[in-house]
Amino acid sequence: MLRTNQAFLSYFENLYNDQNHKDDIVLKSFSRDENILRQDQPLSRLMLLKEGIVKCYFTEENGKEYIVEFLGKGEILGEVEMIKNISCLCGVKAVSEVTVYETNISHFKSLIKNDLALNHLLLDSFAERIINTSSRASYQQLYTVEHTVMQLLDMQSKQGIQISKEDMAAYLGITVRSLNRILKDVK
Repeated sequence: MLRTNQAFLSYFENLYNDQNHKDDIVLKSFSRDENILRQDQPLSRLMLLKEGIVKCYFTEENGKEYIVEFLGKGEILGEVEMIKNISCLCGVKAVSEVTVYETNISHFKSLIKNDLALNHLLLDSFAERIINTSSRASYQQLYTVEHTVMQLLDMQSKQGIQISKEDMAAYLGITVRSLNRILKDVK
């Protein structure tokens, strides 16, 4: 439901506090509903979430959104695009107030070349994504949408955030109308 990565967050906090990287890593804030990355747009900087929650989503040719995941503290944005030298695969938008550590691509590439710890963090992050994707696919086959709606509602409560019905429906891959029926039955 909500992915976080404390090890990556600690790594970036240490870099940010290291005087050798002071000019290369900056803090940047985004307001709720502000676009952080835009699908199909060139990537200019990499980011790591320090605070807040974002949604990572695809916009299909018909204009409909599909939310891939909600991301929280310690999740990195733009590393796949940087490695593959491609435009942004998906859009990323702030669900709450968000603060990120931001760095330019050349600095991040330099870190990859020289820092084995960063390479281990990236590999772990990629492996975690594969596991999460396969787990989510099997979960969707084994459990009802109602069960997942209850989990989303629980996550909202625990995180103190409000996810719109449109975003909940986009995450579940259903219409808002169907979601409304489920919410009515759940209550």
